[in-house]
Amino acid sequence: MSKGRVSRYGDLVVAKIPLSRVYQSEVIDRRILEVVKTGNYILGPESKAFEKELAAYFSVPYCVLSSSWTAAVHLLHIAQGLKAGDEILVPSLTAFPSIEPMIHVGARPVFCEIDDTYTIDPEDARKRITRKTVGILPVHLYGRPANIDALKKLADDNGLWIIEDCAQSHGAKWRGKRAGSYGKHAALSFYPSKNLTVYGDGGAILTYDEEVARRISMLRNHGRKDKYLHEKVGFNLRFNEIQAAIGREQLKVLDELNANRRRAAAWYRRELAGVEGLTLPPEDKDGISETVYHMFVIRLASNDLREGLAKFLKERGIETGVHYPVPNHQQPAIEEIYGMLPSLPKTEDYTKRILSLPMFPALTEQDVKVVSGAIKEYLRQ
Repeated sequence: MSKGRVSRYGDLVVAKIPLSRVYQSEVIDRRILEVVKTGNYILGPESKAFEKELAAYFSVPYCVLSSSWTAAVHLLHIAQGLKAGDEILVPSLTAFPSIEPMIHVGARPVFCEIDDTYTIDPEDARKRITRKTVGILPVHLYGRPANIDALKKLADDNGLWIIEDCAQSHGAKWRGKRAGSYGKHAALSFYPSKNLTVYGDGGAILTYDEEVARRISMLRNHGRKDKYLHEKVGFNLRFNEIQAAIGREQLKVLDELNANRRRAAAWYRRELAGVEGLTLPPEDKDGISETVYHMFVIRLASNDLREGLAKFLKERGIETGVHYPVPNHQQPAIEEIYGMLPSLPKTEDYTKRILSLPMFPALTEQDVKVVSGAIKEYLRQ
């Protein structure tokens, strides 16, 4: 464990291990100061360069930055012409922002079950298609790509578009190509806990559609065609230069940081292999998927075990999380709009038993041994 991260309370030795930690460097510190001194703060050369570099990294032609994932996808839905009554297939196990933009434009999320990778179950999604269905929003949850092969076939068979939710999957791959390059569009988040962050809120749209990219670029900046000519009624959802500079430096080391996450995941698998009452995340097999472990999520045998373990680890200074304890089809805001929705048994079961363990690039082997040792100690009891 890193120096200064161990404390003693009576006879109890506490290892202070956070759930996540942002990558920082002296280079980034210097770049922040450089941008401050330029006097360019919004949608300047750093932002333009970041958009080009992101597009190149994901092998798509266009990238448009915005103030958050939610803002970027809201603008995308407007640019797409999404309208009231349209239906979009989406997993219920995802962060609530995945569905907010579609609701704001009057479309309806159609909640689907998950499979054992915690991502949308393509066969369950197929059963929920109606004449109103226009698209699929698969979420590459916890850094693992959803079943892109099956989802693309589902979309092609039914004339649907795909927007990949890549908020947690920067750098993940499916059959050698990066997640985010398969759908017609994709969306990124740069929130501080993400694999690639800009030290604050931020997001981007990746797209193959030049006209959609143009519309989003205009809408994020008050609908401007130029400084004093407004072609559309838009929004102030712009990106800033300091965060763009940070993102550019983070992007340079993203693959290295993801490799460190995969190394930490391998340590967890070694330490927790064969532990009774514990299910580890699905492994990448056959070279199809390459997970980047935004989170390392275990599943306990019961809700009581999950809650007890989380409390036990907290007492020892080990932070955990639950992503997410309430599936979206059971959120009060959704019930208020649509009434009580049908049950999704697997999703509801898993959300009661999942637990996110500490995961970040600087996590050490000793950290993993401490966390794993505490888990085994609790489960032995």
